[in-house]
Amino acid sequence: MPLLATTPVEKMTGPYQRRWWALIVLCLSLLIVVMANTSLIVAAPAMTTDLGLSSSDLQWVIDGYTVPYAALMLVLGAIGDKYSRRGALVTGLVVFAGGSVMGSLVHETGLVIAARAVMGVGAAVVMPATLSLLVAIFPRGERARAITAWTATSGLAIAVGPLVAGWLLGDHAWGSTFLVNVPVAVLAVVGALLLVPPSRAAGMGRIDYVGGLLSIVSVGSLVYATIEGPHFGWGAGPVTAAVVAVVGLVAFVAWELRHPHPMLDVRRFLQRPFSGSMLAVLFFFFGTYGAIYYSTQFLQFVLGYGALETGVRLLPLAGAVFVGAAVTGRLTPKLGVKAMIGSGMVIGTAGVFLLVLIDRTSTYSGFLAPMLLLGLAIGLSVSPATDTIMGSFPESELGVGGGANDTALELGGSLGIAVLGSLLGTAYRDELADLAGGRLPAAALDTAQDSVGGGLAVAEQIAKTPSAGPQQAQALADAVHEAFAHGVATTSLIGGIIMAAGTVIVLAVLPGRRAAAAQRAEDETAKARETGHSHSAG
Repeated sequence: MPLLATTPVEKMTGPYQRRWWALIVLCLSLLIVVMANTSLIVAAPAMTTDLGLSSSDLQWVIDGYTVPYAALMLVLGAIGDKYSRRGALVTGLVVFAGGSVMGSLVHETGLVIAARAVMGVGAAVVMPATLSLLVAIFPRGERARAITAWTATSGLAIAVGPLVAGWLLGDHAWGSTFLVNVPVAVLAVVGALLLVPPSRAAGMGRIDYVGGLLSIVSVGSLVYATIEGPHFGWGAGPVTAAVVAVVGLVAFVAWELRHPHPMLDVRRFLQRPFSGSMLAVLFFFFGTYGAIYYSTQFLQFVLGYGALETGVRLLPLAGAVFVGAAVTGRLTPKLGVKAMIGSGMVIGTAGVFLLVLIDRTSTYSGFLAPMLLLGLAIGLSVSPATDTIMGSFPESELGVGGGANDTALELGGSLGIAVLGSLLGTAYRDELADLAGGRLPAAALDTAQDSVGGGLAVAEQIAKTPSAGPQQAQALADAVHEAFAHGVATTSLIGGIIMAAGTVIVLAVLPGRRAAAAQRAEDETAKARETGHSHSAG
C-alpha cells in the first residue's frame, strides 16, 4: 500500500482499507475546531484583564469566530464536493492554523477579533469536510459507528477545550490557547495526506453561487442579530440584520425552488426524518451550549475555581458523552432513530431543569448531575440525528449535507449562548439592584451590574477603601454571588421550558420506525434517480 493516500474513493472497488485511521484524522480536525470556542470560555477572564475588554468587546472576541463559521459552511461544503473534499480539509486546517498564529501574536482587540474571524473561516471549511469525507469513505453498514465516534469527539472537545486552556493558563499568557491549535493542525494536515483518500462528487455540475450568497447573507445576518440584539439592545444594527435575515431567507427559498441544481434543495425539509433531525440538533445545542456557558462562569466566579480546575470539573460531561455514544450504537438499530433522539432530548431537558435548584450555597456537586445528563444526552441523540441528516443527501451533495448539519449545530449553540446569556444578564442585573442598589453609588452599581466579574471587581475596590473596608466588600460579593445564582436558576427554568417545547416539536415531526423505513426507501429511489441524472449530465 502506498505511503500517501492517492487513489480517489470513487475509483475504489471495495471499502477503503485504512478508513478507521482516516477517521482518527477527521476526528482530530473536528476536535480543534470545536475546542477553539470552548477553550475561550476559561481564557476570557485573562483576556479581559490584559486587553481591557468591555462586555461588548468580549462578546465579539467569542463570536467573531461564530459568524463566518455558521454563515459559510453550506457554500464551502458545496465547493469541497465539487473540487476536492480532502483539499478542502487541508486548506481549512491551514487557514485555521494561520488565524491561530495571528491570534497568539496580536494584542489589540480589533486584531484579536479579526484573528478569530480568520479561524472561523477555516473552521467553516473543515467542519463539513470532515462529515462529507466520513460518509464517502465508510460503507453504509459502518457509517453509524463512524458518525458516533465523530459525535463523541465533538462532546469530548466541549470538556477538553477548557481543560487544555486551563492547563496552559497556569504558566502562560492567554495567547497560548490560540497557539496550541497549530501543532495539532499540522499533525492533521500530514495525517490527511497520508491516510485520507481524495474524494469529490461525480458529475456535480455548476455550483449555485447565487443561492450560496443568499445563504451567507441570511445565516450571517441571523447570527449577528441573535448575538448583538439580546446582549446590547435592539438598536438599528440588530433590527436591520434581523430584517435582512428574513428577506434573505425568503429569497433563498424562492431561488432554490426554481433553480435546476440548487445549493440546498429546500424540499428536503418536507421529509420528516430530515427536518426532525435538523430541529433536534438545533434545539439540543441551544440548551447544551447555553447551560455550559453559564455553568462555567458559576464555577469560576462564584465557586472560585481556576481555569484548570474548571476544565477538570467538566470532564464528567465528556465521559458521559462516550457512555451515551456506546449505548446509542447498540440501541438505535433496535429501537429506531425517534426513540434515541427523543430519549436524549428528554434527558438533556432534565439536565437543564436541574440547574433551577442552584442557589448561593450550591457547590460543584449541584452541577455534576446536570453535566452528566447533558453529556449522556449528547451521546444518545446527536449521532442518530446526524446520521439521518447525512443519509438524506446523495453522494454529490455530501459536503452540503455536512454544512446543513453543522449550520444547525452552530446556529443552535449561538442562539443558546446569546439568548440564555442575555436572560442571565437581565436576571442578574435586576436581582443585584434589589440586593445592593441602595448601598452603592450609581456608577459602581452600573459596573457591578455589567457582569459577575465586574461585580466582584467593584467589591475588591471597596475592600481597599478606608471608609468602607472588608465587611462591606464581603457583603457586596455575597450579593453578587446570590444575584448570579438567581440568574442561573431563572435562566435554566426558561431554557428548560424551551428545550421541553423543542422536544415535543421534534417528537411530533420525526416519523415512527415504519414511516421512517418507508421514507428511507423513497429517499434511496430519489437518490438513485439523482445520481443517474448527474451521470447523464456529466
